[in-house]
Amino acid sequence: MTSTLPASRSAAASGPSPTRRRPRNWPLILLLLGPSFALIFLFILVPAGYSVYLAFTNTQLTGFAARDPQFVGIDNFVYLLNNADFLGSLGQTAAFTLWSAIIGQTVLGMVAAILLSRPWLRGKGFFGAAVLMPMVVPEVVASLAWASVLSNSAEGTLNRLTGVFGSEPTAWLQVVPLTSIIIVNIWRGVAFAMIMFQAALEDVPAELIEAARIDGATAMQVFRHVTLPLIRGPVFLYLLLTTISTIGVFGLVYFLTQGGPGGQTRLAAIYIYERALQFSQIGIGSAASIILLVIVLVLGVVYVRLAKVEV
Repeated sequence: MTSTLPASRSAAASGPSPTRRRPRNWPLILLLLGPSFALIFLFILVPAGYSVYLAFTNTQLTGFAARDPQFVGIDNFVYLLNNADFLGSLGQTAAFTLWSAIIGQTVLGMVAAILLSRPWLRGKGFFGAAVLMPMVVPEVVASLAWASVLSNSAEGTLNRLTGVFGSEPTAWLQVVPLTSIIIVNIWRGVAFAMIMFQAALEDVPAELIEAARIDGATAMQVFRHVTLPLIRGPVFLYLLLTTISTIGVFGLVYFLTQGGPGGQTRLAAIYIYERALQFSQIGIGSAASIILLVIVLVLGVVYVRLAKVEV
């Protein structure tokens, strides 16, 4: 008793503990965060929950199912996983994401960031502005610009360039549609990659790079064994963000090809749009969205585990 009494007195003299102070801050916390939580609940959680409900029904916009939708269990998911068009759209989405985001944007963004970090590079302002420009262009404007570039008429920009070498006008969006939208998406996303990689490169200690060069390492060896391991976290974070955003790309591709020709550019987002709004099959469209969401969540977990980043 004699040993605990002074301790209790000292604790009382030191003032209220952090756990006792916490309730005093709750009104301020609710005032600051409450509107955000309310918006997230109304515009994200509620629609997501309703979409999950629709995925297990035969809801349609027209017909008898529109008046009296029925619970169909996992029938929509079974239908989609056995549907060649949906599986094909997932394959095209994977190819589009791999070549445009994971390879194209990442490699070119890293090259641009390394070039901008070099002290000998002249015209950094112009070079950086040229790379950043696609990022600030609205999606509709970018789509119209590229539609003009890839136009099948002789007045198209690309056909004008190839015409200098004697080539006939080519319908690029018909002959190589997937390659065309991959190039357009690379052009749109390089700026974001460059910004993230440039910020990561600035945190690499110059002493480590200088020590590696003194030991005789080449530029490629320095990048591979010193720089790249130190920026591993930001690189995987970028891959996570660009994978999520690219899987959900809709407007850019829809404006250019509308999923054609012959479904060659029908990405998963376009397939969901067609099913839900053109064919009025809201239940199937919602089920396809849930499958796509699960795929994105799995990829996100893989990226986080590879990067060993605490999120």
